[in-house]
Parts: sequence; C-alpha cells; structure tokens
Amino acid sequence: MPQIEFNLNISREKYLSWYSGNAKQVVARSIHGQNVRFPAERLRPFVTHLGVKGRFIIHFDDQHKFVSLEKVAE
Repeated sequence: MPQIEFNLNISREKYLSWYSGNAKQVVARSIHGQNVRFPAERLRPFVTHLGVKGRFIIHFDDQHKFVSLEKVAE
C-alpha cells in the first residue's frame, strides 16, 4: 500500500481557519520532498488545544485514494 510520511506543526488558529471552511485542503511536504494534499477534515482526530503537531503517515490504495492517516510520533 503506498504511503507518505510527513511532519506537521499547525497552530490552533490556523487549523480553526480550515475547520471553519476558509481552506479545505492541507498541503504538506513529505520527509522525501514530495508534496501531499488531503482534506483538512482528516486531521480532526489529531487536533489538540495547541493545534496539530507530529509526524504522520498517510496511506493510499493503488488508485491513490485515501485509506487512512496515522500519527507515528510527536
């Protein structure tokens, strides 16, 4: 299963702007330099009072459709 690993450090205020609909997509750069884009709503389970911070892995199927997002480190 294809996957991309990346780090995020999104402030609470920035995430709230996505949540309120001002932006619908998150774009991050993987640890290998490629860009990944996914819906901001996928981060909801990982939001704390400080925002979203940590290392994540996004999993895709063979047609590059989203399968899952997991947090692997702080």
